[in-house]
Amino acid sequence: MAKKKEENNVPETQPAEEEACAVSELDKALAAAEDYKRKWYSVSAEYDNYRKRNQTAVSAAYANGAAETVLKLLPVADNFGYALDSASDEKTKAGIDKVIKSFNAILSSLGIEEIPVNAGDVFDEGVMEAVLDFPCEEGEQPNTVKQVLKKGYKSGDKVIRYAQVAVTI
Repeated sequence: MAKKKEENNVPETQPAEEEACAVSELDKALAAAEDYKRKWYSVSAEYDNYRKRNQTAVSAAYANGAAETVLKLLPVADNFGYALDSASDEKTKAGIDKVIKSFNAILSSLGIEEIPVNAGDVFDEGVMEAVLDFPCEEGEQPNTVKQVLKKGYKSGDKVIRYAQVAVTI
């Protein structure tokens, strides 16, 4: 039997050395597993943040695109308003009014609403643009809306088009 061990050239190892080697390999494997786990958490968190940023960017792009489209269509709505004011036939007025109501329903479905501005309101530069100014007449206060020239529209807190008004100075 001694000849077989010599023939294979396999030295005899002590059980303590084998145990120390196994513990060392186990520690290495546990450390590697912990490292992989930490990297997995990092990649998982990074992906979650990417997904959230991407979702926010897509929502903002959609909102901006819708606002741009509506902004380009608002002159058509203004023209229908002018047509309604100048129509003399009641049937024509009723037809134009239906078109305006339909347009406003579409705006409402997109979350876009008219900025409420009336003559006599105090000028608010946050939602209004002064395009004309008139001197104050008797009993009028300065910075008061004298006439609304074009309606303003907003989506949430974002102004799509400022109301164009004439104000007193």
